[in-house]
Amino acid sequence: MTALPEGPLSRREREVMEILHRLRAASAGDIRGQMEDPPTNSAVRSILRILEEKGHVRHERDGRRYIYSPRVSLDRARRSAVRNLVETFFRGSPGEAMAALLDESAEELSEAELDRLARLVEEERGAGGG
Repeated sequence: MTALPEGPLSRREREVMEILHRLRAASAGDIRGQMEDPPTNSAVRSILRILEEKGHVRHERDGRRYIYSPRVSLDRARRSAVRNLVETFFRGSPGEAMAALLDESAEELSEAELDRLARLVEEERGAGGG
């Protein structure tokens, strides 16, 4: 099992990771071509090197170029990011984080989304989760 990467990502690092998760594997040039207001080629390669040092990406050699891919699935990366967010801003309380999300976006949630959330809460209650 691959360890989860550590540390927060900059805006550009997040953009590169989003592109890599979407493409699954890409060269620095491919990534640059997908970026909004792309930096220089060397800046993209620097971002990829930093992401590799942080444990977010890996590379394989394909002739003269490197092909980069994410080290962890998008689902695992999302879970790790949520866990870090809850720890950092909500004193480790998932309930506080959920309440903040609902307060912020309740009017944007569809009936189906509200039903799904209610079902998840009821399942947790039934499972003895709180």
